Amino acid sequence: MAVIRHKSEEVQLLARLMRAEAEEDGNTGMLLVGNVGVNRVKVRCLDFKDINTITRMVFQSPGGFESTQKPYFYQRARDRDVRLAQQVIDGRRLDPGTNSLWFYRPVGTCPAKWFGQANSGRYKAHCFFIPTPADCPEVY
Repeated sequence: MAVIRHKSEEVQLLARLMRAEAEEDGNTGMLLVGNVGVNRVKVRCLDFKDINTITRMVFQSPGGFESTQKPYFYQRARDRDVRLAQQVIDGRRLDPGTNSLWFYRPVGTCPAKWFGQANSGRYKAHCFFIPTPADCPEVY
């Protein structure tokens, strides 16, 4: 059962985003990026009050994803990517992405906070960040 409403073309869109942002981190890294995306669609807080579809989440500006500005994002989603995207839409959650609304790839170590948001952990190249429960209770 899906945790967010979606259209079939949006599964493809999320799959392309996950691949473009984290393919080098393997399936788990891609799932974590998917967790962040699904969380952004689910919540109505902070920068994501008006983000209620996968399409709006992927192309949010400002605050969106850098990969959408690069040609690599515009490749067709592979079957593997689509399966992973459907898993996160269906509710598969992994730490440190379970409650995360942000991630980024630092040059060095993950900072304890990023734009005031607490670090929830790192997976390979990416650091993940969570809001406080007071700022965004529905992500918890």
